[in-house]
Amino acid sequence: MFGNITIPYGSKMLFNVVELKDRYTLEDVELKIGEICNVVKNEYGHEEGGFIAGQVFEFRGFVSREGTIEKGGGDQRINPHVAIVTYWKSFEQHERSHADDLFREYFGALEEMCQGTYEIGYDLLWQGEADLDTVVTS
Repeated sequence: MFGNITIPYGSKMLFNVVELKDRYTLEDVELKIGEICNVVKNEYGHEEGGFIAGQVFEFRGFVSREGTIEKGGGDQRINPHVAIVTYWKSFEQHERSHADDLFREYFGALEEMCQGTYEIGYDLLWQGEADLDTVVTS
């Protein structure tokens, strides 16, 4: 459950931002997100279902100044949210799973605690790991 994951090249990654209403915290939605993740893993984690792996992240307020290009010169307020990252064999399999009544039942229970959600998809173009045996000196 909390181990490493392996993502095959050619996978589809779906990045789902779940922005919470002001009166809710991560603790309020933790169980619902866990239930959704369990349903996806157990119901769609086979060849026909297409689910490969997933991760859940909580936004903790840090923003990289080095990796951010600001247009307009000001800081934007980033509302509290959770990012649910899932990996699939195909986008079509993802869409079928999320149209399924079982998934919709569990996701619907989370929606009422959300200010908004959006989910965008990506094709995996590159992946790599650090080579810890190689030392780089300047």
